[in-house]
Amino acid sequence: MIIEIMDTTLRDGEQTSGVSFTDVEKLNIAKFLLREVKVDRIEVASARVSNGELESVKRITEWANKRGYLDRVEVLGFVDGKKSIDWIRQAGARVVNLLCKGSRRHVEVQLRKTLEEHVKDIKEVIDYASQFGMDINIYLEDWSNGMKDSPDYVFSFLEALKEENIKRFMLPDTLGVLNPDRTAEYCLQVVSRFPELSFDFHAHNDYGLAIANCLAAIKAGIKGIHTTVNGLGERAGNAELAVTVVNIHDHLGIKTGINEEKLYEISSLVERFSGERVPANLPVVGGNVFTQVSGVHADGDNKGNLYFNDLLPERFGRTRQYALGKTSGKASIKKNLEHLGIQLDKESLEKISEKITELGDKKNNITLEDLPYIVSEVLGDRILEEKVKLDNYYIANAHGLRPMANLSIYIDGEKYEASATGGGQYDAFMNALAKIYKDIKKELPELTDYIVTIPPGGKTDALVETVITWNYQGEEFKTKALDPDQTTAAIIATMKMLNYLENYFAH
Repeated sequence: MIIEIMDTTLRDGEQTSGVSFTDVEKLNIAKFLLREVKVDRIEVASARVSNGELESVKRITEWANKRGYLDRVEVLGFVDGKKSIDWIRQAGARVVNLLCKGSRRHVEVQLRKTLEEHVKDIKEVIDYASQFGMDINIYLEDWSNGMKDSPDYVFSFLEALKEENIKRFMLPDTLGVLNPDRTAEYCLQVVSRFPELSFDFHAHNDYGLAIANCLAAIKAGIKGIHTTVNGLGERAGNAELAVTVVNIHDHLGIKTGINEEKLYEISSLVERFSGERVPANLPVVGGNVFTQVSGVHADGDNKGNLYFNDLLPERFGRTRQYALGKTSGKASIKKNLEHLGIQLDKESLEKISEKITELGDKKNNITLEDLPYIVSEVLGDRILEEKVKLDNYYIANAHGLRPMANLSIYIDGEKYEASATGGGQYDAFMNALAKIYKDIKKELPELTDYIVTIPPGGKTDALVETVITWNYQGEEFKTKALDPDQTTAAIIATMKMLNYLENYFAH
């Protein structure tokens, strides 16, 4: 048995407050979901939203058609005669997810129609779409409340349409009101009554039960599940793709076609495009979920991987990390030092541990990349050789003009200078730096995230903390700095990055 995964990040996920993808972003997400993550289907838009949305869908369908993915690209349509179908055809799509009413209340109150009238309207849309060889799936909007308040309506609806040219009937918990027991009960009733039909389940997370409800639906006989990357969606969002898939694999022992190694990458891509930060503790894809903090845990891992479970980071293209702070202990510090290729005797390790505990008590955030500096400070050793030195820089920002940076640095004793403009002061600095590195044929890492905060506790003497995330040849790392000026802090963090590269990456 294989469960089909339909991802609706580009349609339902875009209903997250404040989230809107550009056509280029939509295309890149669609490509990654289908080619790399290998979801079975994607829902990319709602019909008749805007001309911009039309062009966005056209770009996706043109790409999908050339590469044999067109039957896996779906668009939400409405029971509006020919209008939605014509729009979807114009967009180049051939799969319609028709939004119908799955509860008597929605039909009578919102549409002010009878079931018979609604079914007649639906059949007209199906007949029209079938003329063009289009595939039709049916959403039963508000199905969960329909099963609670008017199950006779739901069964009559399905009975009236079961002989039509419909590929899938999709059962949404539109308002996220279900729990696992109720989900299993309702799904089983529908599946057992209509065994010849194919059903999907579409969960919402209002009670935090979306993923649990998906598992219950599968156990009841549902063959398809709808998800969104990072759990995006209206209100509390939808069932999160990575966590849902991993639970299907590990707790139900059922296969999907999903490539687990790409789940973190698609999460990061959608995070970047949406602007919605992934919670650090979100299972599988969160920033901290493969980070051991307790020194006891690090010690146990050293002695036999005692704190490992089936969710190994390598499974998702990630690595296990050991946090540095007041609870980390010597075992965690030793793990991080080993990663950097630094060996210390027992006495030196004790001193470093005391220093890190002291910094942790002051609420300082400590990264792996800070460790060489701490070692040098405490032991007086030049663990991290300063191969790149900032000689001078000048940044100008004038009204009506792009910010400009003049930069002078030493790399292995050689002086280099460059000037550049940018979208902001730091961007201008980075553009000047990029010119230098291009000239000397050295690769700079990709800046993947940039966070400016007041350090924890708030008592900072007007200092701000800038944390920059970098990706170099597939390896992700962070550098940070404190300074009253945000741009200066970013530049200091960047110099740390350059020296980290020179010391710990082969060129």
